[in-house]
Amino acid sequence: MHSTVFALIGTLGLPELLIILAIIVLIFGANRLSGLGKGMGQAIRGFKDEMKPKEEPEQAKPPRDA
Repeated sequence: MHSTVFALIGTLGLPELLIILAIIVLIFGANRLSGLGKGMGQAIRGFKDEMKPKEEPEQAKPPRDA
């Protein structure tokens, strides 16, 4: 199936990617793309933070009598 898709689309080189990027910037605008990139970065960072193992909370120690 993949070979059929590549036969229809072909390979994407640097000039094709630059044209696609220019079209995306024209459609959405640079400010919106900047906000989108920032939002994606925050989402990835939050996902990574949630995937880190959490430390177990320390057991509540009874107060020592003085």
